[in-house]
Amino acid sequence: MVNSSCTDLASYSPFDRNASNPHHAVVSLSLDGRAGPRERHDDRTVQQAHRPDERPIGGATNYAVEVYPPDIVKRHSVTWDGMAAEIVQATSREKIEFRFRAPLHLLAVCDQGMRNDGDTFVEGLPRSKLRDASRKLTFVPAGHEYYEWQEPRVLARIVHFYFDPSKMPTHPRAGGTPISLAPRLFFEDSTLWDTALKLKRLIESAGSDSCPYFEALGTVMAHELVRLNAGTPRIEAPARGGLAAWQERTVAAYIEEHLAEQISLTTLAQLVRLSPYYFCRAFKQSFGIPPHRYHTSRRIEHAKTLLAKPAPSVTDIGLMVGFSETSSFSAAFRKATGLTPTAYHRSLA
Repeated sequence: MVNSSCTDLASYSPFDRNASNPHHAVVSLSLDGRAGPRERHDDRTVQQAHRPDERPIGGATNYAVEVYPPDIVKRHSVTWDGMAAEIVQATSREKIEFRFRAPLHLLAVCDQGMRNDGDTFVEGLPRSKLRDASRKLTFVPAGHEYYEWQEPRVLARIVHFYFDPSKMPTHPRAGGTPISLAPRLFFEDSTLWDTALKLKRLIESAGSDSCPYFEALGTVMAHELVRLNAGTPRIEAPARGGLAAWQERTVAAYIEEHLAEQISLTTLAQLVRLSPYYFCRAFKQSFGIPPHRYHTSRRIEHAKTLLAKPAPSVTDIGLMVGFSETSSFSAAFRKATGLTPTAYHRSLA
């Protein structure tokens, strides 16, 4: 993937000003290995980006994740042939938005990220309101839309890796032809995570003498992405005894975030890279009950919390936890607790 030396890590910044709009900056990703504008980029550099409803001007080399408001982040970056990387560090707990759609692949690695509220969208996948995204990865294929807003609980720190699709390695089973890469939202992968952390440390501290190591790690990351995302999400056999720990966390968090919604078995299986058949078996081994019953039980537990408060009516609570009719909510609640919602509420008085 990488054929030439990387740009000077100590002195090059891939950010340059958009001359047509002096109030914004375009992140210029010189993925062809040619030197671009030179600018010192240390921890004091604050780079501006577009408002979420604006699009960058220029070709494929002028794209990166847009951040708004731009003055509450610091961006520290490096580029080399076929790839670019940047550390985005929030400096304020203000509401922040991220947007991306470009002819480049994006891997977002959340080194630190907990939010009080927010929403994350990757085109082709269900939305997520996951509160703690620390150690989670998100992959956005070229041409797909990515949008996120959050009210942070802690100052977010994210590493963005950008890949030129034309210089990505091919999968052995593809016979040397490029393959389509699948979007992924808030997934975990130990190999990618470890490689990303090594690259992050190099961006923060290394000089140009580390370029061979930098390029080698970038090549490993590109191969891992192709291996992981070849065509459609990888189908894995469940861990012995049920889901792996990260799969349990991912599924449980998604169900909690979508209690009031209908969740398909296919959606849950895709989140943890299993076929629906294997997922159903592994889920029951891990949680003791099938996914549908677990979803219902979590709805009932949430309803109990709401029934402990004086304000909402039984009908309103049923709607809030995803039951379209009061009768179906009452029946499910009584089956789980032995009491009707009204009787349960009175028992707490």
